Amino acid sequence: MNFRKIMLCSSVLILTGTMAACTPTKANRGNLLENYQIDQVKTGEHSRSDVLRLLGSPTTVAPFDDNTWYYIGQETEKSGIMDPEIKRERIVVVAFAPDGKVAKVSDASDGRINVPVTRESTTTHGNKNSLVQQLLGNLGRFNPQEESKRQ
Repeated sequence: MNFRKIMLCSSVLILTGTMAACTPTKANRGNLLENYQIDQVKTGEHSRSDVLRLLGSPTTVAPFDDNTWYYIGQETEKSGIMDPEIKRERIVVVAFAPDGKVAKVSDASDGRINVPVTRESTTTHGNKNSLVQQLLGNLGRFNPQEESKRQ
């Protein structure tokens, strides 16, 4: 074979491999609901089992309230070695009344979920020593009571 043909073939292979490596990889995570699915759920009519049948299992249930279900879904796209980019995200909240019927269906995709925020902090006990105090803190310490017991 001629040197030019070898160079041309290898160039085409390298270019094809490079282009294939840059093809974006799409991934769906969670339960990304569509509008027609959400519109099927009727407030005051459907029960928990109806919602399970129409929307599927919730992504999560509120930790302190079994009457609130969250459906969270993401569509991401990753190109090459770059971090995945979120193309589409949706959070749907389904709240149930005490009788088990749907009380409210809301779209919280803008990130506004009614979670009470508190600025209180948990107090911790202990000493606040600097690094130098911690490293040198035991130098010169001794227990005279232990010395007197040995004699």
